Amino acid sequence: MKWFRAAGRGGMRRAALLAAAFMALTCTAAQAELALAGRVVARTTDTVNAPFGGLVDEVAVRAGDAVAVGDFVAALETTKVYAPADGVVGGVFAEPGDDTEGIVERYGAVAYIEPTNRFTVSASTEKAYNSSETKYVHIGERVYLSCTKDGTHTGTAVVTSVGGSASGGDGGSSDGGDSSGSAGITSYTLEVTGGEFYMGETVGIFRSRDFDSSSRIGRGTVAQNAAIPVKGSGSVLKMHVSPGDPVERGELRFETVAGALDGLYAVDNRIVSNVAGVVASVDAAPGSSVDKGAKLITVYPAGSFQIEVHVSELDLSAIHAGDRVAIEFDWDADGAHRVEGVVASVSRVNVGSGEEGAKVEGDAEYSAYIDFEADSTVRLGLSAMVYLVESAEPAGAPEAPAS
Repeated sequence: MKWFRAAGRGGMRRAALLAAAFMALTCTAAQAELALAGRVVARTTDTVNAPFGGLVDEVAVRAGDAVAVGDFVAALETTKVYAPADGVVGGVFAEPGDDTEGIVERYGAVAYIEPTNRFTVSASTEKAYNSSETKYVHIGERVYLSCTKDGTHTGTAVVTSVGGSASGGDGGSSDGGDSSGSAGITSYTLEVTGGEFYMGETVGIFRSRDFDSSSRIGRGTVAQNAAIPVKGSGSVLKMHVSPGDPVERGELRFETVAGALDGLYAVDNRIVSNVAGVVASVDAAPGSSVDKGAKLITVYPAGSFQIEVHVSELDLSAIHAGDRVAIEFDWDADGAHRVEGVVASVSRVNVGSGEEGAKVEGDAEYSAYIDFEADSTVRLGLSAMVYLVESAEPAGAPEAPAS
C-alpha cells in the first residue's frame, strides 16, 4: 500500500490514527493516497429581513439555533389605534397595505364610528332662569331635557363643551323668568345620553330631573351627532373592524407600522424565517429601530454546509475538483457515521498569503472545499477527516500548483 501524508493539525498522534484507519479500509492502494484534516463550514449565508420599519419588540432566536422555514424569529412593534367612543362602525376606507395619510386625505379618516349617542344639542343660556347659578354651565355635568312643545319627549344629556359669551338681547326678568341681557349669553353643546327626540326639536335644559323652572340653564336644538373619524399614521398592517361592527370605547380598531408596505403586507407583526438552517448571527436587538429591509438575523442555509481542508502544496497534484472522498467526524470514534463527498473546489490562493500575496515561511497550504449531504448530526465547526477514495484526474496529469 502506498503511504499517505497526514496534512494539517493532526501531528504524530493523528498520523498514527490515520495509519490504523487506512489499514481497515477496503479501498485499493491507488484509491487511498491522501488524508486531510478539516472542519465543517458554510458556503453561503442568507438573511431574514424586516418587511417594514419599526422598533424590534422581540427576538426569538440566538446564534447557533436551528431554524426551519416558517419558524417565528422576531416581532416588530406596531402603532395601535383604538375606538374613541361607543358606537357602530359606519365606514372603513382602508385595507392592509394602504398608506393612512393618503386615505385620510381622500376620505377624512381610516374609519368612522357612528356613536351610540345619536343626538347632540346646540344650546345657550339665553333662556336660562334668571339666577347666578343658572348662568354658569360646566363641562361634564349631567342635565335633563324636555321638549318645549308639549313635554312628551324627555331624556338626559351631558355637557361636552362650553363656548364663549355673546351680548344679550332684551334684558332679564325679575320674576324668575327667561333672561338674556347685559350678563351675556354662554353657548354650549350637549350629547344626548338617553331618550328619543326629533331632529330639529327644541328642548329645555334643566339641572333638576323634575324639570323645575328654577333649575333651567337654557334651551337648545337637537341635531344628529356627527360620525367620529378614526385616523392614524404610517401604513395599515391589520384591520380589526368591518362596517356594521359594534365597538366599545378603547377597543383595538387597527394597527399601523412605519413606512410604506408597497401593497405587500405581512399577516401581522410576527416575522418568520424564509430559510432553513443555523442562525449565524442576530443583527437586531429588542428596542432597536430598524428600517424596512434591514437584516434581523443571518442564517447559514442547511444545504450550504461544506468541509474545508488545508492541502499542502506538495499534495496539490493528488486532489482535484470532482474527486470522491470519504468523510469521518472526530466525534464518531468507531467510524459508523462515515459519509461520502465530492471535492467542490481547490483554492488558487495559498492560506498564508497576505494582502500582497507574500508566502509565509514553510510549505504553502491551500483550501479545498468538500460538498456532502449534511444530516441533523452535523454542526458548524465540527472537526473531520477527509480521505481521497477516487481521483477525477487521470494518472500522470497532476494539476500545476498556483504561484
